Amino acid sequence: MKQSHLRVTVLLLVAFFVATGFSFNKRMDLSHYRLNGMELCFNVPNEFDLIELRTSPVSYNLFLGKTYVGFKEALGFKESRGDYAIINQFGYMGKYQFAKATLQMIGIKNSENFLEDTYMQEKAFEAYTSRNKWILRKDIKRYKGRTIGGVYITESGILAAAHLAGAGNVKKFLRSEGAEGFADANGTSIRYYLKKFSGYDTSFIKANKKARAI
Repeated sequence: MKQSHLRVTVLLLVAFFVATGFSFNKRMDLSHYRLNGMELCFNVPNEFDLIELRTSPVSYNLFLGKTYVGFKEALGFKESRGDYAIINQFGYMGKYQFAKATLQMIGIKNSENFLEDTYMQEKAFEAYTSRNKWILRKDIKRYKGRTIGGVYITESGILAAAHLAGAGNVKKFLRSEGAEGFADANGTSIRYYLKKFSGYDTSFIKANKKARAI
């Protein structure tokens, strides 16, 4: 019995010295853990740095200004609110509201494919505007910078009005000093388009008598 107690005592003493031997006999050398010269930057936010998570959606409006992209997007929004698939009650189609006859003139025969192809619609706008710029090239040069019918005339305003009313009607308006006007079926006038789309940079559009979308 005494021997068993002695064994237990010895084992406890051995365990104690093993567990505490390092602290009794020597101090732990941490010199090889030195961090001199190392760039360690740890930023832990405190309660003042925490930002409340935003749970409500935020919408941003892309600022396009008076660029060419701004011009065509503004015109597309006015025509159809930017809807590529729309057909209005008069049969005008797509984002820029083209008539079938206009599409055929710039090389587009299939109107169903046209409505489903956003790239083709953008090419159609570019081609049609290029044609109008060629037709109106002399009028742009002659009337740009003047005020006609109470509206300051710019190249972008002329091209927008031609999209609405056709180049021929814009010629009549300018050459009659505003006496011969035009309004579409919704009552939108050349004068309104000349003013609303004034001052955009349309230098990207090159005058081309035979411009085609495809």
